[in-house]
Amino acid sequence: MAHDFNNLLTGILGNSSLALESLSSHHPVRELLRDVVDASERASHLTRQLLAYAGKGRFIVEPLNISLLVQEISQLIQTSIPKNVQLRLDLNDDVPLIQADGSQIQQLVMNLVINGAEAINPNENGTVLVSTGVQNADEHYFLSTLGSCELPAGTYVILEVHDTGCGMDDATLSRIFDPFFTTKFTGRGLGLAAVGGIVRGHKGAMKVYSRPGKGTSFKVLFPATEETALPKKVISPEVVARNELVLVIDDEEIVRKTAKSMLEPNGYIVAVAENGEQGLELFQVLSEKVSAVLLDMTMPMMDGEEAFSRLKATKPDIKVILSSGYNELEVMRRFTGKGIAGFIQKPYSSVALCDKVRSVIEEPVG
Repeated sequence: MAHDFNNLLTGILGNSSLALESLSSHHPVRELLRDVVDASERASHLTRQLLAYAGKGRFIVEPLNISLLVQEISQLIQTSIPKNVQLRLDLNDDVPLIQADGSQIQQLVMNLVINGAEAINPNENGTVLVSTGVQNADEHYFLSTLGSCELPAGTYVILEVHDTGCGMDDATLSRIFDPFFTTKFTGRGLGLAAVGGIVRGHKGAMKVYSRPGKGTSFKVLFPATEETALPKKVISPEVVARNELVLVIDDEEIVRKTAKSMLEPNGYIVAVAENGEQGLELFQVLSEKVSAVLLDMTMPMMDGEEAFSRLKATKPDIKVILSSGYNELEVMRRFTGKGIAGFIQKPYSSVALCDKVRSVIEEPVG
């Protein structure tokens, strides 16, 4: 479902954003297209929440300082909660890094804070406290705190979100991570379900403490890493396409057409194929001219994994960008050591696709 839905969103978001870019700033249709783009982005966010609940969200994993991330988004958090709720931070600057996807952790923090803020009576003042720390946890701790011992002993980074809201009874507490369960008049009930999926996807654990009238605390544990933060890659805006040929292999016509419409105005030559077999035939003819391949993971007759293997067998140094509605971590694990050049998750914008293709083509072989 995620794959099919994201294919449709790629066409909707991609084409509406392209149309919006082509109009003058005063064109009467701009506002209508802006609404389409906004609705598409909200639909994409909803899909990410569903994937996160299943533990299959988009993970671009890298060493991350969770205290720094919370500090960076604190202003965004404050503007997302009611004015009667004060956001307080107690962040440990010396916490170890964790291996995590920054956008997923941001979603987790936002969901927990907003959930806490909504538990506070709108006619009363309240507080949401976000704190971070570090803890050594062993088998005894996991058994006594979580009731199980599925995580290895070691150093864990702690994120806690405490609110002074109404709290929960045991019956409500037992259901808060169920998808579509909500105590609110409005809402889809996906916020905390998505939080649970993000924690599972990062091999972490979570404990909830709550009593009616006494507020609620969420304690999340993420395994620490000894890795250091990676330098950010910057692509120079002066670097533009020089008529490089990109082969797009995707079974959805709307995705092929959208990718072509995104790449060609930015200086690329684009060839398209509707399945793996057709893509291989086209590649055998054009192989010496192809600079990169944009390959869908899920296709009939020949899936992306088989097509990838045969493309590499034909030309070992060909740069292949895998595209999918599924998460990057799962894809990368399947292709470890096989020479994947990059990954882009659907739906993507014109800027995101062109940046990804540019970075892959500019990357030295080997």
